[in-house]
Amino acid sequence: MTTERRPVREALLDAAAEILTRDGYRGLRMRDVAEAAGVSRQTVYNEFGDKWGLVQAVVVRLNDRYLDGIDRVLSEHDDLYSAVAAAVVYTIETAADDPIHKTVLTGAGGDELLPLLTTQAEPLLFTARARLVEHAGAQWPDLDRRALAEMADTAVRLTMSHMMLPDQPPERVGHLIARIVTRYLAAADRPDRPDASSGPAADADS
Repeated sequence: MTTERRPVREALLDAAAEILTRDGYRGLRMRDVAEAAGVSRQTVYNEFGDKWGLVQAVVVRLNDRYLDGIDRVLSEHDDLYSAVAAAVVYTIETAADDPIHKTVLTGAGGDELLPLLTTQAEPLLFTARARLVEHAGAQWPDLDRRALAEMADTAVRLTMSHMMLPDQPPERVGHLIARIVTRYLAAADRPDRPDASSGPAADADS
């Protein structure tokens, strides 16, 4: 992306996010986004393809901002348990206050957006897994990388589940997920740990 296009894209995403939270998905119109950003409607289509692509980009940008915050939170803690617990609390509390997240979950203006956090959430999950593995691998280099990747995926999915259907205080959820992560990674360091390539899943593939 060129430096000239970057400000236009950000302006379009800012405009789309504002309209989306105010009017919902069905009230979001490409021409309104274009007008708010001071560009032609064709520019919006050229940048995002269609309305769904535009909304996906809004949610992906929001996810990237969450991950930037999680990076900061993880860096504030030396031990893995405290870092995971704090990161989960940060994510749940930030999402609860975010107007775009509320729009997606409440179905404001239509429930078309919910798949972005459920059946079509793989781009968000992939990005989150990659960022967490990269950060944790650098901050705690002794961790088993394969086990770390497995637990990053599990932790992200569990956190998203509690974001969507909160039934416990964020602090309790944070400690729950931190216990799961640290116990699994501790078990992965045991010399008698069975290799995953020889487990039931591998046998099933043979």
